[in-house]
Amino acid sequence: MIIDQLIQGKYAKNMSKVLFIFLLLFSNSIKAFGSFKTSVVEEIIVAPIRQSSLQTSIKITVPNGKTVWNIPELVTLEWTTKNIPAHKTIKFYLVKDDMVVQELGIFENQQFANDIRLNKSLQTSSNYRVMGIELFPDDTKSIAKFATPSFTINGMSRPRISSPTATTREPEAETMRNMFDGRSISYVDQLEVGSENIRINIWDHGRKDDDIVSIYLNGEAVVYKYFLTYHKKSFDITLDTSKTNDLFLYAHNLGKYPPNTVSIEILDGTTSENIILNSDLKSCEAVSINVKK
Repeated sequence: MIIDQLIQGKYAKNMSKVLFIFLLLFSNSIKAFGSFKTSVVEEIIVAPIRQSSLQTSIKITVPNGKTVWNIPELVTLEWTTKNIPAHKTIKFYLVKDDMVVQELGIFENQQFANDIRLNKSLQTSSNYRVMGIELFPDDTKSIAKFATPSFTINGMSRPRISSPTATTREPEAETMRNMFDGRSISYVDQLEVGSENIRINIWDHGRKDDDIVSIYLNGEAVVYKYFLTYHKKSFDITLDTSKTNDLFLYAHNLGKYPPNTVSIEILDGTTSENIILNSDLKSCEAVSINVKK
């Protein structure tokens, strides 16, 4: 009797509404679950595949561990890449003892670059490396980088001065460098050393304030864009015995407390000299160095 009333009576309409709402909710849940499954599959399976397919990489094939570069010969770079278009650019650096000594250039991704000229002041060593870094990557969280194994560069041999004779003409007075890259150069000291092969230690003088500097010898960078710290950094250089050498400081920024100030210790094997050089974005301080004859 009660069932008949539910089906045929006044409750039939209400039950029909309840059943309709239940079916509608169930249908939407099925659709939502299907969408959820699709998004989960996309996130777990498809997204990593897509990401890995776009990951970039660089591998420098020349130079390698067997390479020997001889100054002043022009040199070549060769490399391979993954997922870096040909119109994109790569920047290459020459590094010695974990310090950049020369920027080799910025090249489009043609996988080779010829006729690169090395700084003539580079010293003979088997501890050089080339580093490459992808510029303006599409994914800034995954930038392609590569560093070669160590290889050898043979520096130029310096000419020796013959002993003067009665017929030798007196050399003309030298004109010291007073400008470089639009900046004035002022000489704060003049040194005489006992050997053409010297070692220079550099470190931040005073407060450490994020100074970035280069040091030039006779117009060629022997240290390039070095971040100064309180710890001494050593490098070996060869002076030109035929003339007065100019060693000057070049600032790439002003740090927190301008000007950039560097402590330099010069050692010739028997004696040492300590000097302080300052530089800002308009001027450089320098020291002249002669090799004792």
